Amino acid sequence: MNVNIQTVRFDADMKLRTYIEKKLSKLPQFHERITKVDVFLKLDNVVHNIKDKVAEIKVTIPRHEFFVKHSSKSFEESFDAALDSLITQIKRKKEKQAA
Repeated sequence: MNVNIQTVRFDADMKLRTYIEKKLSKLPQFHERITKVDVFLKLDNVVHNIKDKVAEIKVTIPRHEFFVKHSSKSFEESFDAALDSLITQIKRKKEKQAA
């Protein structure tokens, strides 16, 4: 599984990158054929000093892609919410394939 973390308009510290990689390491238990994971972290709405932290996750398996985007006040919170919906999508797809 190839993991790629990209940041837009800021530099992620090592703590955040480690947190994301640790969480992503659990993904193969939901689908064994994941080939690539792209994580995009962005600062949105920089005007008015209200900075929303946006996390986007794209997971690639053979013949299918999953994409989730979530925003909140912290990257960890955004990432966790996006990861939860992503896992739900992966489980649904796998159930459909098994049926």
